[in-house]
Amino acid sequence: MDRRLLLVHAHPDDESIFTGATMARYAAEGAGVTLVTCTAGEEGEVLTPEIGHLAADQDDALGPHRVAELDEAMACLGITDHRFLGGAFHFRDSGMQWGPDRQAMPRDETAEGTFWRADLTAASDLMAEIIRDVRPHVLVTYDEFGGYGHPDHVQAHRVAMYGAMLAGVESYRRELGEAWDIPKIYWIAATQGPMRTVPESDLAAVIDGTEFGAAKVAALRAHSSQIDGDGPFITHVWLSEAYRLAKGVAAPPGAALEDDLFAGLPYG
Repeated sequence: MDRRLLLVHAHPDDESIFTGATMARYAAEGAGVTLVTCTAGEEGEVLTPEIGHLAADQDDALGPHRVAELDEAMACLGITDHRFLGGAFHFRDSGMQWGPDRQAMPRDETAEGTFWRADLTAASDLMAEIIRDVRPHVLVTYDEFGGYGHPDHVQAHRVAMYGAMLAGVESYRRELGEAWDIPKIYWIAATQGPMRTVPESDLAAVIDGTEFGAAKVAALRAHSSQIDGDGPFITHVWLSEAYRLAKGVAAPPGAALEDDLFAGLPYG
């Protein structure tokens, strides 16, 4: 049986920053890799002066540009199945502000239609439908803090986790497809950078992305409106991508860190 991996991210570029090497590896190995992006990143800061007018406080046309950047990044990583939750522009980027602890937090006011204000059940039904269609063996998303507090990352965690639970209930909304219980779920775990770091004892898996470093860097460069081509995401690219196990059993139990997210599953 072919292996299937589903990743849930908040905005275009998150997938390349946090899981680009993982995605490239499994795509190269012939596994099914599906990316779900929850917003088009309309509120992102534009780093490229010549397209500064696309910003939300000017032309408010950044979303389509970032969708195009995401398409290019997916080509760099070898990913052919990419979906927006509910379709492109269904949920708008919520934006964020920095809190006193230098972690992201919701803005004092967020507009209707933003992902942060989405009804959890309605958004999770959209996720459950994707899960029942893709039928992944492994799901990857953020932890309950969204890595660094961004409200869209937190909401992506909630929607992915609740959607996964609903998708596995046979009697729940049969019109969304045949029930599917995901065997393993991982949360992205930071060991460096701006995200809240977790102790090594909490890690379950580490993917060595050295072989796919060039693909990850190319994908990062594709997101040029958001990522400085000479900045730390490029010059100190994370080639080691770590994960916490949220559901399932580590394989082998009690042993060293997994180097394969499908370890212990009867798929391959």
